[in-house]
Amino acid sequence: MHTVPDLLAANLHGVFGNRDARTRRETIERIYTEDVVFTDPEGVTTGWDALEDKARALLDKVPADFGFTEDGRRYAGPHDGALAWAFGPEGEPAVRGIDVITVREGRIAAVLTMFTV
Repeated sequence: MHTVPDLLAANLHGVFGNRDARTRRETIERIYTEDVVFTDPEGVTTGWDALEDKARALLDKVPADFGFTEDGRRYAGPHDGALAWAFGPEGEPAVRGIDVITVREGRIAAVLTMFTV
């Protein structure tokens, strides 16, 4: 069973910030429900494979020095959590955003990602 704060960190660092395909997939299968729904301004993605494709495509289109950093505290309730983040070269974020997760039976069932405008 994973805690909400641990799931927030694993979503950010273990999946979307992870350039190693093997460990990224292992993390996906460990922390998300098979029917996970990921929503961001680009649309809705459902399931492990689509989520993996989303993370890979993001990392493939940015320079190697781009990474995610936590941009504040992790917020957690019994079944929900939120984490603000920054993405870009260290100390020079190109974008900031927030992830809001919904947890079901110890795994992330839904992720809502919003960007700063």
